[in-house]
Amino acid sequence: MKALVHESKSGMEGLIYREFDTPVPGPGQVRIRLKAAGMNHRDLITLERHKETEPPLVLGSDGAGVVDEVGEGVKNVAVGDEVIINPGLGWRHNTEAPPAGFEILGHPSNGTFAHYVVIPAENAFPKPAYLTWEEAGVLSLAALTAYRVLFTRAKIREGMNILIPGIGGGVATFMLQMAKAAGATVYVSSRSEVKCSRALELGADKAFDSGSDWTEALGGEKMDVVIESIGAATFNKSLSQLRPGGTMVTFGASAGDVVDFDLRSFFYGQYNLLGSTMGSAEEYRDMLGFIENHNVRPVIEAMFSLEDYKKAFDLLDKAEQLGKVGLIVD
Repeated sequence: MKALVHESKSGMEGLIYREFDTPVPGPGQVRIRLKAAGMNHRDLITLERHKETEPPLVLGSDGAGVVDEVGEGVKNVAVGDEVIINPGLGWRHNTEAPPAGFEILGHPSNGTFAHYVVIPAENAFPKPAYLTWEEAGVLSLAALTAYRVLFTRAKIREGMNILIPGIGGGVATFMLQMAKAAGATVYVSSRSEVKCSRALELGADKAFDSGSDWTEALGGEKMDVVIESIGAATFNKSLSQLRPGGTMVTFGASAGDVVDFDLRSFFYGQYNLLGSTMGSAEEYRDMLGFIENHNVRPVIEAMFSLEDYKKAFDLLDKAEQLGKVGLIVD
């Protein structure tokens, strides 16, 4: 089969589109002939984390396709089934944190940027019929992350004020749509006027320039929940927009991992600070039900063929997209 393989060198220089051994499913596993795959910021990080001394690795966490072979003992999936992949390996039940041994498809195990991928049968879910192959292929990691942030961690409900700084990535665009579907009032920010405009089209109640005075831009309105994924550059600005007793959930740190903040103001404000990442198989099943019930679709900036992977990675690296970047496999 053809696959996008990382080997030999660190970074993009080690990424090659080439022939790779077609995987064979073992007991409890299924092989999927992929139709489309989704890219995530994680793929950029994997280019650095995967070492040249390690075996060649097929990148990619998200994907959807058709089951073409099943291993011994598999009963929940059959050849010919159209499926979408849950990329979280080994996190079955909704717990406070992932269990020991939890992994994400695409590192260290081979992922979805290939014609075929082998996964545990329990990670293959029926493809939502209303989604195209491209939409299903780019959905899972971002939608699952967004769902856990909003509903398991932040426990949002109708009537809440939600702020999502830095609208643009796949997780943020899913959170905007999901929070609106749940009846929340959603505010977003971006340095891009185009992204602000498109966020309003997606249903945001207000979109403002991230470089402006946030208190002024929000008209003094305080937030029940702020979703932070930027890190050092915006952490304190985000915290300042919470109402007393409000909640901040962080799931990323694209602009720096280490932050300083006023601890006294934090405990006087009775704030809650929560971390989140990915989600369990139970949450994945609930997420699929939620998006189907509310007709939530991924926002796709662009799709590329596997052969055009350099263009896809370049777009992802520049972070200029709104929503998802994906790869057409078949």
